[in-house]
Amino acid sequence: MAVTPSSISLESLDLDPAFALHRGGKLEVRSTVPVRDAGDLALAYTPGVAKVCSAIADEPDLVNDYTWVSNVVAVVSDGTAVLGLGDIGPAAAMPVMEGKALLFKQFAGVDAVPICISCTGVDEIVETVARLAPSFGGVNLEDISAPRCFEVEDRLRELLDIPVFHDDQHGTAIVVLAALKNAARLTGRSLGDLRAVVAGAGASGIAVSRILLNAGIGDIAVADSKGLIHEGREGLNPVKEALARGTNRAGLRGSTESALAGADVFVGLSGSTVSEEAVASMAKDSIVFALSNPTPEVHPEVARRHAHVVATGRSDFPNQINNVLAFPGVFRGALDVRATAITENMKVAAAEALASVVGDDLSADYVIPSPFDERVAPAVIAAVSEQARLDGVARR
Repeated sequence: MAVTPSSISLESLDLDPAFALHRGGKLEVRSTVPVRDAGDLALAYTPGVAKVCSAIADEPDLVNDYTWVSNVVAVVSDGTAVLGLGDIGPAAAMPVMEGKALLFKQFAGVDAVPICISCTGVDEIVETVARLAPSFGGVNLEDISAPRCFEVEDRLRELLDIPVFHDDQHGTAIVVLAALKNAARLTGRSLGDLRAVVAGAGASGIAVSRILLNAGIGDIAVADSKGLIHEGREGLNPVKEALARGTNRAGLRGSTESALAGADVFVGLSGSTVSEEAVASMAKDSIVFALSNPTPEVHPEVARRHAHVVATGRSDFPNQINNVLAFPGVFRGALDVRATAITENMKVAAAEALASVVGDDLSADYVIPSPFDERVAPAVIAAVSEQARLDGVARR
């Protein structure tokens, strides 16, 4: 088959600043040691490198001290659930994975390598990542569609003795928990006082629901595209069946909007819409996290007419729920103590540390700090490292 050149010129694309910034990619590899002469070459490569290789062969843990492994994360995606774009494939996912790697370095000094793989079967993904794992100190799974992402993560955590973290799940969950803790504090309540409704039962919706349950939320009802999830509902996959057993103690049926009547909290992670009337039906001092991007489930200005606290996933409104508040510090903290895993307690510790950064400056427009707040990463790093030691997963 003949290959025809693209009808779009690079010059025309580069008129758009987004394309101009991405030209040539956003990453490069730089050496940390000089190679100025034959002596440097002999140390950095052969014959000097042979001594280091032999030592690692005799004592494999030395790889963490004499290579970059202990400070590098694999950012892995199959391109099936990229941002709001859906299944666009591994090649089109690469700009996002490069961006993720850039954020790891920028916010926590963690080196990261974007790896987009051309397979989508659970067995294939698990085998591929497991075979790559000796080169990395951690694995950040990214933009893998649900429900496969749950099994992929669970199986890799069982196979590997390094942190495995699906950011679409746990990064979102950590930041939501931190913001909700502060929103509850602002309105004079605890998490246990709150009844929440989560719209969306994909990777982030399930993870948010799980972390809120683990943190002691009063009750939570989760809705997917077919309505509220409850025990006995037909057609639930195993992940949703497990969720049904631990949520919706009120036994609600029907739609997201019907469940919002009298609810304290709405968390939107679905790409759907919620009417102003539904938000108005919520309890006094309600909390609305409309997190779908780029279009929130309800416009923030509309939600503010009725809710005490409003958050979105966007940077042009207050209280942005942004995963970059969590994942760089979580991995840095785990890598610093050479953790074998990222536990549930470590995620909750990260959320508590993130919430604490706000401190006495808490207000309706400030329940979560900015990603550019220089206090964020150190707070999360310290909390995660300490919790790893308490949980017995730290190796140093």
